[in-house]
Amino acid sequence: MAASGLNRRDFLKVSFVAGTGLVLGCHLPGGGKLDVTEAAAVDAQTLNAWVTIAPDSTVTIFAAKAEMGQGIRTSLPMIVAEELDADWNKVKVEHAPGHSTKHGNQGTGGSSSIRTSWKPLRNAGATARAMLVAAAAQKWGVEPAACRTEAGFVINSKGNQRLSYGELAEAAAKVPVPKEVPLKDPKDFKIIGKKTARVDNPKIVDGSAIYGIDVKVPGMLTAVVARCPVFGGKVASFDGSKAKAVPGVRHVLQIPSGVAVVADTFWQAMQGRRALEIKWDEGPNASLNSAAISKMLKEKASGTAAVARKEGAGAEGMKSVAKKLEAVFEVPFLAHATMEPINATAYVQKDSCEIWAGAQFPQFMVQAAQAITQLPATAIKVNVTLLGGGFGRRAEPDAAIEAIGISKEVGTPVKVILTREDDMQHDFYRPASYHTISAGLDAKGNLTAWNHRIVAPSIVGQRWPDQIKNGLDEAAVEGAATIQYHVPHLNVDYVMANTAIPTGWWRSVYNTQNAFVHECFVDEMATAAGKDPYEFRKAHLEKSPRLLAVLNLAAEKAGWGKPLPKGRFRGIACHMSFGSFVAEVVEISVTEEGSIQVHRVVCAADCGIVINPDMLVAQIQGAVTDGLGPTLKGRITIENGQVQQGNFDDYEITKMDETPVVEVHVVPSAENPTGIGEPGLPPIAPAVANAVFAATGKRIRRLPIRPEDLKA
Repeated sequence: MAASGLNRRDFLKVSFVAGTGLVLGCHLPGGGKLDVTEAAAVDAQTLNAWVTIAPDSTVTIFAAKAEMGQGIRTSLPMIVAEELDADWNKVKVEHAPGHSTKHGNQGTGGSSSIRTSWKPLRNAGATARAMLVAAAAQKWGVEPAACRTEAGFVINSKGNQRLSYGELAEAAAKVPVPKEVPLKDPKDFKIIGKKTARVDNPKIVDGSAIYGIDVKVPGMLTAVVARCPVFGGKVASFDGSKAKAVPGVRHVLQIPSGVAVVADTFWQAMQGRRALEIKWDEGPNASLNSAAISKMLKEKASGTAAVARKEGAGAEGMKSVAKKLEAVFEVPFLAHATMEPINATAYVQKDSCEIWAGAQFPQFMVQAAQAITQLPATAIKVNVTLLGGGFGRRAEPDAAIEAIGISKEVGTPVKVILTREDDMQHDFYRPASYHTISAGLDAKGNLTAWNHRIVAPSIVGQRWPDQIKNGLDEAAVEGAATIQYHVPHLNVDYVMANTAIPTGWWRSVYNTQNAFVHECFVDEMATAAGKDPYEFRKAHLEKSPRLLAVLNLAAEKAGWGKPLPKGRFRGIACHMSFGSFVAEVVEISVTEEGSIQVHRVVCAADCGIVINPDMLVAQIQGAVTDGLGPTLKGRITIENGQVQQGNFDDYEITKMDETPVVEVHVVPSAENPTGIGEPGLPPIAPAVANAVFAATGKRIRRLPIRPEDLKA
């Protein structure tokens, strides 16, 4: 293979800096679904990743994507190091600071980091290698073809000479940037595809790793904010005198989101907040509740919808089926519940603004800082720390907005911390949704018609209404409009149903609910056709060989069709999301009281070329665990305009002793890599629901699954 067309867009600058060596920068294009505001705003020729080679042959690779446990600060450098033929033991990894133009799109979401970085970072490593080879060839007076590279050295195949990358760095920096460079054949990979320990592990283990909540800046104060418990409410009046009397409290001030108490320590700020006397103007949403939202979604389902995908006769194809089934599904709002509390630190000075935060989208923080401070983007710096869980929550700049505003007002660095209750009751929630679905079989039991209507709030429409064209939010139909089963007559449409509840991206976003709906309903259709759920899926995946392959592998490894111990039951589901294919088979048992225990989950995945197998396994295991919480327990409910849940006692997640055995198997692939951080989550809920049917004969059409759903 060869990478062609390398120009200033691909490599903006090559220079030698005294004491540094060869410095290369490459542009990473935007990707994923979360960059809707970035595409036009980012200069196409800005740097967002570097490779530096020091005279001692140390290779420093700057990773420009956020590390939130998915191992991206290891995987991205592995791509560069592979094509560079670097000695991995001499590779250092540093995080690129967030910047609105200098580093391009640094957004981390939509499982896009590897997918969008794969080619540019391979080109970066291969171009550096070619320049090092050219420099060595000049020194030896031979053709570059007579040289090869190996573990940080250029070797003269004819003269048995070798020079380290560090020795060649200065000369290489003076070599013209080649327009085309050869890329390795994947069969020759030595780093990619090998189990590699995360570069952050030592610091995480010894406690020296810095997360946002660990940040300390000289002169820093800590702030907590009292926010109206009702969505859309605001401060009517407040008395901060008692709060100011609390030792350590320095400031009490009203900000757009509420009343901030600023103190020397977090504890003092909390004590001050408890002493506040506030009267709230609860606004128009004071009577909003979950029942009313559900009723609104149901009513809108009978309205006009925007067509997202139509095959054959579309919805009209239902008129000619031999057997028809209909169903209604509903799923609730969900919170992110990240382990590390949401936080951000900011220091606004006359000519600069600096932010420290675990940020999935540092550019959102830069934009916010520009609006608040009126400073140019070049005067704003975002230091991206490790993230103690992201899942889409840390795409939001809300804590940074508060920290910037407070710091500007009080003139010192300020860290804003949200308690667990603050975050859970003022999150940006995974949207609730309501689904009507119908499908038809022909006389032979084959799917011939499929009609799926999605009624849900639009994350994009709530934030950027001008992004919505003809009433269709393409993100809201992901996993439904991209259904892989072959159906001659297919219609998927969408009805936007926004509410006052703020919505945001949640791990695998709309795929979580849309996969639940169609994978449960496929099982229902299999039963109606008198066929095994696995065999029924196989028969309709002839046009999706990659999804079929993972389905077959998961079924094989799970022993589908073989007897299970008494009281155990299986369910199966498969789904494509973010360009990756995952199938899962679960084994469950159900008590007489309706308690469900998931004992085993067998997963098969195809995400193209695997960069680091350890990361793939960890991500799927984590996705399954994340997905089990809202399948069996977690949901956000609204009463009197307020979220009723506040902590892990009433918003339950999967506990350690409830975690099943999760086996992960990979379908080998030569396709370009796609995402894996999210695709493991969508199949788990329908797989469990389908296993519940096998155990009880009861169809599950809402989440979380409740004991009453299993009774007659």
